Amino acid sequence: MSETITDKKDFLIIGSGIAACTLAHTFDKCGLSFQLLSKPDLSNCSKIAAGLWNPIVFKRLTKSWLANELIDFLIPFYKEIEDKTNSTFLHERPLIKNFFEQQEINFWEKKAQSELNGFLKLPILDSYNLNFNGGVLTEKVGLVNKAGNIDTKKYIDVTLNYFKDNFIPLKLNYNELLLTESGVEFKGLVYKNVIFCEGYLVEHNPFFNFIRLKPAKGEVLKIKSEKLCLNKSILNKDGFIFNTHEKEFVVGSTYEWHYLNEKPTTEAKAELEKKLTQLIDVPYSIQSHEAGIRPSSEDRRPIIGRHPKYANLFVFNGLGTKGVMLAPYFANKFVNFYLKKSTLPDEVNVARFYSKYNA
Repeated sequence: MSETITDKKDFLIIGSGIAACTLAHTFDKCGLSFQLLSKPDLSNCSKIAAGLWNPIVFKRLTKSWLANELIDFLIPFYKEIEDKTNSTFLHERPLIKNFFEQQEINFWEKKAQSELNGFLKLPILDSYNLNFNGGVLTEKVGLVNKAGNIDTKKYIDVTLNYFKDNFIPLKLNYNELLLTESGVEFKGLVYKNVIFCEGYLVEHNPFFNFIRLKPAKGEVLKIKSEKLCLNKSILNKDGFIFNTHEKEFVVGSTYEWHYLNEKPTTEAKAELEKKLTQLIDVPYSIQSHEAGIRPSSEDRRPIIGRHPKYANLFVFNGLGTKGVMLAPYFANKFVNFYLKKSTLPDEVNVARFYSKYNA
């Protein structure tokens, strides 16, 4: 028998990655009832992601989109979840940038004293003072503050365990979603709304297949090195490396837009090993090689909001390579949109794709 109107949950969340887990915590804090529905092995992306956040775009030495707002929001958000789940997955880390020319140093110093004040550390550092071992460093290096990573697998695991009574480990059959006047029915249960957080798998969603993603496959290596020491920093040079456990490190990443599957490739492994030669100069052994598909959007902005026809269907997707940075801030934006009727920013609102639906 279907639930009565009074005991309907507010949302059925489809997904169990970074986006879905972050929405679950945000709903929980704001008093919205929900269940999570997903078969966790459908997608590797969130679980293998390095989980980095970086406030700086190095190519132009500019601030990342909404860097101040996103970082001011994400650190307290994840710390609060660590406290309530009695776990540790948030790691604030400095990011190290090599300098090859004096011109780069001059530009860094100029930016650090203007629009990037607080993000770029001054003075410029002598690399020998970092007490690294095995990292390939130039004589002078810069340090980016307010960077870091979360252990995405641990974040997801502790979240699904915390909400275990709200989790349904099933793959969604879209034909089993019945839209009714009182809500959305699924297997005899009625929900006021459904929100889809499916990542790249949204391409199979008959309700939101009009949105435009540009998925990118990414591959990472997990390595072990007895001699490498980076002092919990992130070393960046056409790739990145940082420690995950004692003597264990993650190396990334690659981009592939055409052959989208979650199988590691020998080509990507060779590319990552080539990146490693620019990052470290000590022996290492490869412990694992993993692949996932990032749900990037065509315009590199999240895709959030209400379906153009069905008022109780929503989407929260398109977080791409910056999921851990974007998810907390925009989950809060979504809740304000839903509960307080706040307006979603145009650049993230799914309404920008409505013309594709109508076509």
